[in-house]
Amino acid sequence: MDTVGMVRVESNGAGLFFISTFIIVLNTGASRAQKGDGCGHTLLGPNSGTLSSINYPQTYPNGTVCEWEIRVRRGERVTFKFADFDIEDSDSCHFNYLRIYNGIGPTRTEIGKYCGLGVQWDHLIVSAGNEVTVQFMSGTHVSGRGFLLSYSTTDHPDLITCLDKGSHFTEPEFSKYCPAGCLTAFGEISGTIPHGYRDSSLLCRAGIHAGVVSNVLGGQINVVNSKGIPYYEGSLANNVTSKVGPLSASLFTFKTNGCYGTLGLESGVVRNAQITASTVLQWDDINRQPPVWGPERARLKKPGPPWAALDTNENQWLQVDLKKEKRITGISTTGSTMSDYYFYVSGYRVLYSEDGKNWSVFREANADHDKIFQGNVNYLQEVRNNFIPPIEARYIRINPLQWHQKIAMKVELLGCQPSLGRAPIPPQLPKISTDFPVQLDETTFTPDIRNTTVTLNGTKDVALAAVLVPVLVMALTALILVLVCAWHWRNRKKTAEGTYDLPYWDRPGWWKGMKQFLPAKGPEVEESPVRYSSTEVSRLRARDVGPLLQTAPAEYAQPLVGGVVGTLRQRSTFKPGEGVDPSYADPDPYDAPLQEIYHAYAEPLPASGAEYATPIIMDISSHLAGTVSQPPISTFKSPGTALLSRTDSSVSTGHVQYDTPKGTLSPAPAAEELVYQVPQSSVQKAVDNG
Repeated sequence: MDTVGMVRVESNGAGLFFISTFIIVLNTGASRAQKGDGCGHTLLGPNSGTLSSINYPQTYPNGTVCEWEIRVRRGERVTFKFADFDIEDSDSCHFNYLRIYNGIGPTRTEIGKYCGLGVQWDHLIVSAGNEVTVQFMSGTHVSGRGFLLSYSTTDHPDLITCLDKGSHFTEPEFSKYCPAGCLTAFGEISGTIPHGYRDSSLLCRAGIHAGVVSNVLGGQINVVNSKGIPYYEGSLANNVTSKVGPLSASLFTFKTNGCYGTLGLESGVVRNAQITASTVLQWDDINRQPPVWGPERARLKKPGPPWAALDTNENQWLQVDLKKEKRITGISTTGSTMSDYYFYVSGYRVLYSEDGKNWSVFREANADHDKIFQGNVNYLQEVRNNFIPPIEARYIRINPLQWHQKIAMKVELLGCQPSLGRAPIPPQLPKISTDFPVQLDETTFTPDIRNTTVTLNGTKDVALAAVLVPVLVMALTALILVLVCAWHWRNRKKTAEGTYDLPYWDRPGWWKGMKQFLPAKGPEVEESPVRYSSTEVSRLRARDVGPLLQTAPAEYAQPLVGGVVGTLRQRSTFKPGEGVDPSYADPDPYDAPLQEIYHAYAEPLPASGAEYATPIIMDISSHLAGTVSQPPISTFKSPGTALLSRTDSSVSTGHVQYDTPKGTLSPAPAAEELVYQVPQSSVQKAVDNG
């Protein structure tokens, strides 16, 4: 353990300096000291630090001096980087200057002597060993802000200063080392986590606000640049005030280990029985109703009264039992959140324990006194504080040290499951002391700043299974739905093909099934094909038929005929009868067509055309054995033709319009009797009947 002398030197106005105080500071691993009246903001850490001239960034006074003695680990060297340098050089660095030496004491050697107004330092200054002396001297001068200087060990070549902003770096992602001591009033930040910080914010100060680095130790930050947002909220965290900011072109956020989730007070995972307190306030409200001020009310964002202590002294506490060891990285607090009760805690300590009996007070690394956390500045807004290094314990106890009116608060703990294989922090005996005053910085209100991601409990395999199982279930469900849809579509397709598929049109009975969808002028009769017995066919005589009459195409649609014996010559349709014509006499009922003969008629065309269509021509001569093949016979009304006649020697006079009766042979008819009656329209029939 090294002993460091810290000496403060004051000026008598004539350039003479006297020793006024002497302070001994004990530290492990590094020795640090400052002496003189020209020392400004100073924090000398074991691996990094920050120092400045007095009154920086305002003009430094005349006739001041300050020396800083810096020691780092043996084998290490010191790297310096100027954030700002503005020392008047009117006297060629004779009375106003900054000197850096290798070593401490009489054997030290000068590295360099520096002065100048508005000098931009782009290079680093590196010492020869692990001990360095920095000396600032000011004489009579007119202007000059002085300087702001940061340092670190040489194993951090990516050192930046407390004045570097997010806009100074354009890489999408980058990593830099922040020195200790950047909790200064030299610059501003705007934004919160996890939304991000405005690009004009100071990187290291924002890192302290976010809880990724410690002001006492400094540390590495991993930054991600992204597109800006229209509005940046303000908040108070880790004694750093973030102000409201306007729209910017870009913003930056910090990569973290994700151990900032809530630990269950707000959500109710922590049961009421797990929250206890030293005392509970017994006080009726303005309506003479006894409000509940118990420890179970100390849940962040829970409506209603908070936990409030009966006594107002430094021996009060609020305790949370997490049931098992957790890694605790932060705490968020509010006051009463009730305007009728303007109560809040402005300063507190945090104690932790493994068994609930032996307690240790949280301290920052390399610190020899308890950490006093800045609490709330009003009854409503949240304030967050982070633990660097994190606490690993089961029990957490909050000990209020300063408050407004009464001790009252609501709490949420931040953290995650402890790292596997990491040994817990050994408990220490408690050091209950109130000799350390709370130092409050300028504060503003804070919104809800919380990363609700909680690390899964268990090993990496359990976490992987927790992700894969829902994914597999969703994939299986989607596959089943696809199969069901495909089966349903296939059935619909089969149904459609069974009813309307074209390849099946030629099946027997198709036209019969389709006729029910078509309108018909007369009553339907059962359809059956025309059949002749071999005896009847043998008795038929061949007919001499004249040449076919060539005329215009039929005005009616051609029929779809199936199942009819015979060969169709000129395909046509025949208008079905509409009842018995009174003028018609049936000379031979045996020669009438059989009722069961199937005639496939098509629907006639509109009334504007001809009323009758050409009858079907059947040539059955090719099916008669031993008979002479004759051409088929066809007659129809043709424009410009009054009567159509034919001569058939096998037809008798009494059977002018019919074929030979079945089973008989008739003498040849006279030529004048072989005349077919001209078809008459329905109008003409009506006239004749009238």
